[in-house]
Parts: sequence; structure tokens; C-alpha cells
Amino acid sequence: MANQQLEVATLGGGCFWCLDAVYRDVIGVERVVSGYSGGHVANPTYEQVCGKRTGHAEVVQVWFDPAVIRYEDILNIFWHIHDPTTPNRQGNDVGPQYRSVIFTHDEAQRAAAEQSRAAAAAEGLWRDPIVTEIVPFETLYEAEEYHQDYFARNPYQPYCVYVVDPKVRKFRKSFQDKLKQAA
Repeated sequence: MANQQLEVATLGGGCFWCLDAVYRDVIGVERVVSGYSGGHVANPTYEQVCGKRTGHAEVVQVWFDPAVIRYEDILNIFWHIHDPTTPNRQGNDVGPQYRSVIFTHDEAQRAAAEQSRAAAAAEGLWRDPIVTEIVPFETLYEAEEYHQDYFARNPYQPYCVYVVDPKVRKFRKSFQDKLKQAA
């Protein structure tokens, strides 16, 4: 697959550990990187982002093969694995770093994200209105190494047991046709 053309999606839906764990299980996904995007501070640390003054969201960048999975499928999974109706919050995680956001890399992604958001709203997937931001991607600052593939490396950490694992299980049950064989 040396000639394959990968595309990239950048998504924020709460703690990046959850999104990271889910997208690593998706067919056609070749790479997932946890990081920070959408803020005004260069090279922020986790502590700075958690301080709620950098403007960054915790995000994942998902590198995928569009011949295997479409961007629209990546977005459909996104709508199902987090609550896009709570501004600056996912469950007990509160702050602007946990906002629901899609950072688009080009006009085609922006159009697809807008259409996908409207479809998710029309489907009635969530009782409350979707507040997910759709904004142009500018840059990604990779999170510290210990955040990468966090769930796989820390499955018994309490946050992983009580928050990440249930989301991963829900995803695996709901999207069996999108799972890698090893998942």
C-alpha cells in the first residue's frame, strides 16, 4: 500500500482518549494522533490546555484510506460516540477543551461536515440541538506521548474503566461492519 492516498479528519468530542480508542478500531484508519487544535497558544502542554486559557480543544487526527472508509462514515461514527449537544462539556469533563468540533481541511470536508451535522439533527439521534462547531483546520499540536493510544496502554485506569471502555463497547456493538478484524 505504498501508493495509497490517505485523507485526514480532525475531530474534537470531549476527552481525546475516547475518540482515540474508538477510531483505532475502525477499518481503513491507518493512524490516530491525539493533540490540541483551535487555540491561540503555540505548542501548549496538557496542563495549559486544561487551564482553559489556550482556546484549544482536545482532538484526534484520524488518517484514513478513503478507498476503505469514507469521510462521511468517519463523521457518522463521530455523531454516535459523543454528545454533540453540550457546549464545552462531555459528561463530567467540563471546559472549552472538551467542546464538540470538526476542523475541516478543505471545502469538500466543510460541505460534508455541514451535511452530516444536518443529517444527524434530522435523524433525531439527540434530543437537544447539536452545537458542534465546524471550523477550518489550522494546526495540530501533538499531545504528549503518554496520551497516545492511552486506553490500550491504561485499560484499568479508573477513567478508562468508567468512561472510555463503555464508549468503545457501544461503538463496537453499533458499528460491527466498520471494525477492524483484530478489534
